Amino acid sequence: MEILYLLIPLSVLLVFLIGAVFWWSVNNGQFDDLEGPGYRVLMDDDRPGPELNPEVDPAISATIAPCDGEGKKTNGSDVPK
Repeated sequence: MEILYLLIPLSVLLVFLIGAVFWWSVNNGQFDDLEGPGYRVLMDDDRPGPELNPEVDPAISATIAPCDGEGKKTNGSDVPK
């Protein structure tokens, strides 16, 4: 019975904390557009873009780091040609 003296104030504090977090999220626009992100996924532009060819544009080769096929970056000297 004595545990109720601890549990009741803790539960009231938890309710106020959850209410404050909910109030903050509503005021900061977290629930403004619930359907927009779903439509953006469906209406995504699936057209292929221009191909990246490092031989044509040297700026691309500076930004693309070679990898060994397992996702690990290499220095470029041990990449098979």
